[in-house]
Amino acid sequence: MAAQCVTKVELTVSCDNLLDKDIGSKSDPLCVLLMNSSDSQWFEVGRTEKVQNCLNPKFAKKFTIDYYFEIVQKLKLGIYDIDNKTIDLSDDDFLGELECTLGQVVSSKKLTRPLVLKNKSPAGKGTITVVAEEIKDNRVVNFEVQARKLDNKDFFGKSDPYLEFYKQSETGWQLAHRTEVVKNNLNPSWRPFRIPLQSLCGGDLEKPIKVECYDYDNDGSHDLIGSFETTMTRLQEAKQVSPAEFECINSKKKQKKKGYKNSGIVSVKVCQVVREYTFLDYIMGGCQINFTVAIDFTGSNGDPRSPQSLHYISPQGVNEYLSAIWSVGNVIQDYDSDKMFPAFGFGAQIPPTWQVSHEFPINFNPSNPFCAGVEGVVQAYRTCLPQVKLYGPTNFSPIINHVACFAKQALQQTTAAQYYVLLIITDGVITDMDETRNAIVNASRLPMSIIIVGVGGADFGAMEFLDGDDGRLRSLSGEAAMRDIVQFVPFRQFQNEPSQALAQSVLAELPQQVAYFFTLFKLKPPRDPSPS
Repeated sequence: MAAQCVTKVELTVSCDNLLDKDIGSKSDPLCVLLMNSSDSQWFEVGRTEKVQNCLNPKFAKKFTIDYYFEIVQKLKLGIYDIDNKTIDLSDDDFLGELECTLGQVVSSKKLTRPLVLKNKSPAGKGTITVVAEEIKDNRVVNFEVQARKLDNKDFFGKSDPYLEFYKQSETGWQLAHRTEVVKNNLNPSWRPFRIPLQSLCGGDLEKPIKVECYDYDNDGSHDLIGSFETTMTRLQEAKQVSPAEFECINSKKKQKKKGYKNSGIVSVKVCQVVREYTFLDYIMGGCQINFTVAIDFTGSNGDPRSPQSLHYISPQGVNEYLSAIWSVGNVIQDYDSDKMFPAFGFGAQIPPTWQVSHEFPINFNPSNPFCAGVEGVVQAYRTCLPQVKLYGPTNFSPIINHVACFAKQALQQTTAAQYYVLLIITDGVITDMDETRNAIVNASRLPMSIIIVGVGGADFGAMEFLDGDDGRLRSLSGEAAMRDIVQFVPFRQFQNEPSQALAQSVLAELPQQVAYFFTLFKLKPPRDPSPS
């Protein structure tokens, strides 16, 4: 019998006294959570944000995980000093880790332990604290907030304000959310944001909430502009026409300064509580995941007849392209009821005219490019390979735009009925980078995600850039992607690991991308997954 998920648990992480690896400034820590529930491979669950110049970080981003009572769920929380923009952590300084089980964290509610290095020796005086809370509530709060007449804390220029929202817990104030920094502005408007109701007030609308406004400093010594306390009931009075307004009070300044009024006004324009559907709510409610495969047939792969070629099929019947198709397809096909997958090639000369094509069906049937299941894709790939001439260049935008056309049609529907996932398997450098950027930015507004698996030993720097984990991707005209829809993984990292490790890494972000898109567009599942 399959294990039953007992509940969802939210983990909040903070650290103290981290090792300082930076000369002239402090470490820039990030926490990565890995899990292992069957003594096989560790897989990554998620990462917090990076906290600049800070040895005692409180991470705002939470980890939400399913808690299975009857399984030992091992956790590994690794802290890294992030010095570059790549996703790979192996070239960042390691500041220590904690290995424990989810059961230990859940039973102690608040677990503080020393951090250790890879050789198990102490990581200086560094400690990590993990707080676990059961999520009983799937409501989120949508906010739109601005401020005016904030105090200026900077000699040169104006303050760079950001907000922090805190929930009152048994162990003191707990960080629930941190907004982005608005540079050089005493009357800032922050981007709309959302906070789970559970994280903000545990579902209790009368529970105190503290909001602090800071001036951001690069060296980590952020100055408090002012703060106020409120409740959800009071915040919900916010309307576009008459915002809920709060005086930002700086108690030190108030004591010193006669006639002190406030350090600015924080104005909450929107504070809306909505039910948030999860990925499983959408799937169980009838949403279909449509899976499309695109395979790179450019000349840089090498002649398929040569054992050196990435398209060479070994006597065991495998190559990296086939391994990627199998491992990702096997997971995703469970969510596609008809299991009919369109599969395309790009960068080859195809018969009978030997024109170069960047979106040809690998079964050579343009009116019906569908293959039956992952086996069908594999079969079509093997049959197609000897019939085409590998050529070039490596253009991604035609196939992205092709799938985007279908995703656009899905948007005409009034419910979250269809979502498209494009798997691109490639050996290298993109030739049409500008067009690809534009195509991804456009697709970010559609029910669509793109997974890129890089095979072979090429430099995949450009792919890391498309994976928007370290900032929003922008089109040539400067337009930002609405959300991050690209997940890039180099196959070589998984060469000696079980096939499910690649799938777990590649598909890690997909559930939240699906749920986030439909929430953004206020689309509900075709049928209510949990009739009350």
